[in-house]
Amino acid sequence: MQDFIPLYPLYQLLFTDHGLSAAQVSLLFVIWSATAFVLEVPSGAWADSFSRRKLLVLGSLLSALGYATWITLPTFAGFATGFVLWGTSSALISGTYEAFVYDELAARGRTERFATLLGRARSASFVTNLAATALATPLFNLGGYTLAGIVSVLANVLQAAVAWSLPEARAVETARESDDPGARAAFTNYLHMLRSGVSEVLTSRLVRRAVALVALLGGFLAFDEYFPLLAREAGATTSAVPLLIAGTVAAQAIGGALAGPVYKLPAATFAVALGATAVLIASGSLSRSQWGFLPIAVGYGLMQLVIVVSESRLQDAITGPARATVTSVSGFFAEVFAVAVYAGFALGSVWFSMAVLVAGLTIPVLLTAFVVPFALPDPRSSAAAEVSEP
Repeated sequence: MQDFIPLYPLYQLLFTDHGLSAAQVSLLFVIWSATAFVLEVPSGAWADSFSRRKLLVLGSLLSALGYATWITLPTFAGFATGFVLWGTSSALISGTYEAFVYDELAARGRTERFATLLGRARSASFVTNLAATALATPLFNLGGYTLAGIVSVLANVLQAAVAWSLPEARAVETARESDDPGARAAFTNYLHMLRSGVSEVLTSRLVRRAVALVALLGGFLAFDEYFPLLAREAGATTSAVPLLIAGTVAAQAIGGALAGPVYKLPAATFAVALGATAVLIASGSLSRSQWGFLPIAVGYGLMQLVIVVSESRLQDAITGPARATVTSVSGFFAEVFAVAVYAGFALGSVWFSMAVLVAGLTIPVLLTAFVVPFALPDPRSSAAAEVSEP
């Protein structure tokens, strides 16, 4: 998971300080998400038919290369190239990470620990992100965007080394045509996993609904990309922006940590939490004040709680061998939704302020809250017991 990135709370400002408009920044986000969703499902099938650990390593190195491109070629073309690399990295890691952890637990007979472990891992991720966010201000003051970018590149290289050191108990499942030679066998296995994963989403109503919910929630993380611009609109200086963003990151860490203890609560509980998210973020945004980031942070923490619980219950619902592929299907639709959000912000920025646009995004969040009771699988449910239907 890509966590220690001091450049993260600054990169939107890097773009605008090099002459890009809000519409151009949104176009970059579209390029980013478009790259990710084009590669999302194919990369999931690759993770199911290849070493997931090696894909995590590759994803980290591609991110490092993307950040290096930003600081060495600070033009629209350079920023777009960096986003293509980052989008490819996101596709490789998305789905792969959750499937890797779940199957490693399954190999030890400990899958009931997944929600707690995923929540703690996400919290640790956000704590690391929080440290990077807090470090962004002194790094920027000391060496500008370049120093923050160099530290981000080095952090991703270190992350690749850590991923390489992880154990991998799961044996890659072979396809039916196991006697196929070399590359042909690998491609056959790839297609087998791709078909298996997509088929499970299409035929299992339980999995299908969970995938849709996780996709919607993942799309709402597009909020992240506009918080720095919202902070600047509220009067924050470039050095102060990371400190405001740090509050949202800290709240996400707390929300992720709480996911394990509340994992088995009724779905209606998480619907209420998501509804509160919409109200808190909208009110904080429309306050047009730096103090508005306090309710925004609380709302974002609640949304992270719902996301971790939803992702965990999706993993419990999956019964087939193509776990990463199924998870990547949700990632694919999350990116599709994110592209729609970015396009809406690009168009809306012509007429509306960032505060109004961020508040407007809370409307679909509120509507999704009404869907949660019907789409979130019960933790005691089993996809295996369900009668499949198209």
